[in-house]
Amino acid sequence: MDARLDLLTVAVPDLDAARRFYVDGLGWTPALDVPGEVLFVQVNAGLLLALFGAADLAADMGVPADAVVPGGGFTLAHNVGSPEQVRQVVADAVAAGARVLKEPQPAAFGGFHAYVADPAGIRWEVAHNPGLRVDADGTVHIGVIEG
Repeated sequence: MDARLDLLTVAVPDLDAARRFYVDGLGWTPALDVPGEVLFVQVNAGLLLALFGAADLAADMGVPADAVVPGGGFTLAHNVGSPEQVRQVVADAVAAGARVLKEPQPAAFGGFHAYVADPAGIRWEVAHNPGLRVDADGTVHIGVIEG
């Protein structure tokens, strides 16, 4: 198996609420929207985020409904170019219906970050990390921030 991620499926308790947040609130463009079933959004080169109703995802996986917890134990990250951009993205997310979990502030890793939760409880870190860069071919470089 190649070390690659093509699709990240996230369980949400209310697909319509997720659509209102990501499409209507944040202005993201669906790659495919199947009302009542799933919403796919391209979030990076070759990477789709699939928002899937929690009960439907459990059924699709063949597990009990309570085995799929919306907004479970992970965070998604959105990296930007400056602390000011962190503040703006957080403000935009809040205007779209997100809840601030951690106000924008200096981060232990040497950058600047904040955490928000979308209406489904999915946690997003919004960060400025000067130790992270992505080449035009998609190669990611991450290192310790000196200073």
